[in-house]
Amino acid sequence: MTAFSVWAPRPSSVELVVVDDGTRTVHPMIQEADGWWRPVTDVPWHAGIDYGYLLDGEGPYPDPRSRRQPEGVHGLSRTDDPAEHRWSDDGWAGKPVDTAVIYELHVGTFTPEGTFDAVATRLDHLRSIGVTHVELLPVNGFNGTHNWGYDGVAWFTVHEGYGGPDGYRRLVEACHAAGLAVIQDVVYNHLGPSGNYLPLFGPYLDDRSSNTWGTTVNLDHEQSAEVRRFILDNALMWLRDYHVDGLRLDAVHALVDNGPVHLLAELGEAVDRLEAETGIPRLVVAESDLNDPVMFLPRPSDAASAEGSGSGYGLDGQWSDDFHHAVHVNLTGETTGYYADFDSVGALAKVLTRGFFHDGTWSSFREREHGVELDRSTTAPWRLVVASQNHDQIGNRAVGDRLTATLPPEKLAIAAALTLLGPFTPMLFMGEEWAASTPWQFFTSHPEPELGTATAEGRIAEFAKMGWDPAVVPDPQDPSTFTNSKLDWSEVGEPPHAAVLEVYRALAAIRADLPPGDALRLSDVRVSFSEEERWITIERPSIVMVVNLSDETLPLERIAPRFGELLFDSRAVLEGGAAGSDASVETAPVESAPVSVLVARLP
Repeated sequence: MTAFSVWAPRPSSVELVVVDDGTRTVHPMIQEADGWWRPVTDVPWHAGIDYGYLLDGEGPYPDPRSRRQPEGVHGLSRTDDPAEHRWSDDGWAGKPVDTAVIYELHVGTFTPEGTFDAVATRLDHLRSIGVTHVELLPVNGFNGTHNWGYDGVAWFTVHEGYGGPDGYRRLVEACHAAGLAVIQDVVYNHLGPSGNYLPLFGPYLDDRSSNTWGTTVNLDHEQSAEVRRFILDNALMWLRDYHVDGLRLDAVHALVDNGPVHLLAELGEAVDRLEAETGIPRLVVAESDLNDPVMFLPRPSDAASAEGSGSGYGLDGQWSDDFHHAVHVNLTGETTGYYADFDSVGALAKVLTRGFFHDGTWSSFREREHGVELDRSTTAPWRLVVASQNHDQIGNRAVGDRLTATLPPEKLAIAAALTLLGPFTPMLFMGEEWAASTPWQFFTSHPEPELGTATAEGRIAEFAKMGWDPAVVPDPQDPSTFTNSKLDWSEVGEPPHAAVLEVYRALAAIRADLPPGDALRLSDVRVSFSEEERWITIERPSIVMVVNLSDETLPLERIAPRFGELLFDSRAVLEGGAAGSDASVETAPVESAPVSVLVARLP
């Protein structure tokens, strides 16, 4: 590729339109091999040039690989030169991936300002709760002013409203200076409904299949090699040009790829090469609904490892929504829709020891058998990323209500302990650490009225199977749906929020002393529980956790005979005491209080 080259196998003619210092010029282009076009004569290139392409005389349309869209996704592209930035993180060596604590945030609602620079002012807060990796929901270009980010159409851009490329680079530098890694959430399974001009250039989409969000991306049909290259180049752009430390891959179960090498394996291999070149660890996690270790098992091209033979894609890990469902049902009692199968303490026990609840078992929501069993002797549980709350499980509820809306602090503390001290990689959703009272709702800002109407109607249809009241679903297009979802940072120091925050800080301190995740296998996790009395104890190397889900006091000697030095008492912390054995009581507890969690060293 040369400056202003573009892949456009569909049109019979392509012309480059350049607006530089107010002067508009049109430059003919010539088609080369494989559908790539380049200007007939050299066109001077520097940062800050606006440009686009005329396709068969129509347009101009933005560059599929545009780095900036200052006038929105329908406007001209603008050049950005990443080499011009003088990075200040030369000493950054990354963070270990097996001890990660991930914090998921949406830039537009994390702070009142909704910018990268504003996020940077809150990094000390994240460090205080043990966060090691900051995960940003998608930041690429979408139509409108605010959006979750999953309707992106300009994958190589950074949303101007957040601060554009320069603001993004400043945030990454600030995170690294604070000792925090950055994960970027990316979407490769579909494109948004407005501003997607890619099909005019080439066969980026596969019209023969679709998913929940639209037409699927062409990964294995005619001319798909360049589409795959488009995706791989995008992934490496975040890691190389923006110094990002990892990727979260959205809904990979919606990728349709029947080629000889799956896109995910190809992506994982490319990231591994970059990691070897730079020496900086990169964390690549797939959001997958498949409950299948294929995501993180070694690739066939790799030597067999202690975690299984070479039959997978070789990513670092995947989300486990089963954990969320088991925790949610046992704390809330909600059993509608996909929660139905998790209505038991035994479901929570199975998830904690086997990783997945559905591992070849019947799923009543899917009405079929689902999942693949994990090998407990070889699977390192850190490869499963878990959460008691996340953007999907909150935002895809009818009113976007957090656990805070229905649970008291005592139960929120249980959710926090299971997430942070369980065997898996924990992920927190912004604001949960102080029991934020603000909802996180589904919001859009489509300028096209018909898209806004279709989006609102689609949301109501999605909730039918969950049994939620469609009358209470907020209009995604109403600006208040967006503003209501912004965190209220004034709550942090007020009761009961401050007490919940102390719970998270105390648990983070304990987690920091746990053995590395690579040293743990699922078979090292031992669980006892009582369905009738509603308690569960979890033992993992060095600690034991006692969770009392009931309204009764239970004797520790009977339910946790290996209870050693007290490290954490949720009731004491919530009531203003210290975290563990130096609390207001001088002797170790002999009972487990109702709706509480105790953590102790194993003797």
